[in-house]
Amino acid sequence: METEYLKRWRMALGGNAADGTGVTLTVEEQRLDSSLEAVYDSDRRGGLGSSVPKVSRWLGDIREFFPQTVVQVIQRDAIKRLHIDSLLTEKEMLATVVPDVHLVATLMSLGRAIPEKNKDMARQVVRKVVDDLLRKLSSPTQQAVTGALNRSARRRNPRYNEIDWKTTIIKNLKNYQPQYKTVIPEVRIGYGRKCKALKDIILCLDQSGSMGTSVVYSGIFGSVLASLPSVNTRMVVFDTSVVDLTDDLQDPVDLLFGVQLGGGTDIARALTYCQGVITRPQDTVLVLVTDLYEGGDEKEMCKRFASIVASGVQLIVLPALNDDGAPCYDKRNAEYLAGLGVPTFACTPDKFPDLMAAALSKQDIGMWASKNIKEK
Repeated sequence: METEYLKRWRMALGGNAADGTGVTLTVEEQRLDSSLEAVYDSDRRGGLGSSVPKVSRWLGDIREFFPQTVVQVIQRDAIKRLHIDSLLTEKEMLATVVPDVHLVATLMSLGRAIPEKNKDMARQVVRKVVDDLLRKLSSPTQQAVTGALNRSARRRNPRYNEIDWKTTIIKNLKNYQPQYKTVIPEVRIGYGRKCKALKDIILCLDQSGSMGTSVVYSGIFGSVLASLPSVNTRMVVFDTSVVDLTDDLQDPVDLLFGVQLGGGTDIARALTYCQGVITRPQDTVLVLVTDLYEGGDEKEMCKRFASIVASGVQLIVLPALNDDGAPCYDKRNAEYLAGLGVPTFACTPDKFPDLMAAALSKQDIGMWASKNIKEK
C-alpha cells in the first residue's frame, strides 16, 4: 500500500530527479505517466505537438487508463492548455475524441473552420451529445412546464374529467362528514381545458466565446420547449448582430450549428429585437443568457432593461446555464438589474426546468433563487 501511494506521488510530482520518492514505475505505469505528462507537464516534453496521429494515440491511451468522466476532463484540459483546437477539424480526431458538452462548444467555435468533407463527422459527434442531453432533460422540462401551466389554468366547477381531486379535497376539508366518512365537495377545483400558447418564451443567448456550454444547454432546452404546444418558444442569438434561430428549434443539431461562437457583444441591440417580437408582455418570459459585459451602448442597454420590466415581461438573467462553476460577469450591471427587481444568478441545467415553472406561474424569481441556487 505504501508503494502505491509513493507511485501516485511520483506521478503527481513529475518524476524528475528531485521528486524524492525513490520508486520505479512499470512499463504500463510509465505509459500512464506519459499520457498525463503530455498535458500537465508539457513544457518539459513538448506536449502533444500538432500531429493528428500522435494525439489520436494519446487519446487511445487515456481512454485505456481512465473512466470516461476523467477522460473528458483530461481531454478538455488538453484542448485548453495545449491549444489543439485546430486538430478537431480533422476526421481522425473527430472519430477518436470522447464527446461531451464542452467538445460541442469547441466544435461550434470552429464551425466555419471545419472542412466540408468532415462536417458530417462533426455533426455525428454533436448529435451524440445532443441525444444524450435530450434523454436527461426532456422529461423534467416537459413535466415542470406543463404542470405549471396546468396549475395556472385552474378553474372552479370543472367537468368531471378535469377535476383536481387533491386540491378539491383540501379545499373542502371543512365539509368532512364523520358519520359518512367522506368530504362533501361543495367547491370543485380543476384544470381548464388545454389551449395553445398559454405563454410566450424567448431565449436570448449571448454567443460570445465564453458562453459556449451555456449556449449548448440553452439550445437543448429551447428545442424541448418548442415541442410543447402550450408555450410559444423563440430562440434568439446575438454578438454584435442578432439572429433569430426559431425555425431551427425542431432540430437542436441544426440550431447549434447555426450559432457562431466568438465576436463582440451588443446586448442593447438584442434587447431591442426581443422587444420588437413581444406581443403579450404580461404572458411573456424572457430568459437572457449573458455575462452582461456590454460591448455596445451600455446606457441604451439599461434603458431597454427598464422598459422591458415596466411592460410586464417576466425577465430572467443568467450569466451561465451550465455546470462549469462560478461564472464571470459584470457585477455593476447585475446590481442595476437587481435594482429593477431582476435577480442575476447562474443556473445549473438540472434546476432550469423548475426555474421555468416558477417563471411561468409568476412566482418571485428572487425568492426562488434564494431557495434553490447555492452560491459557488
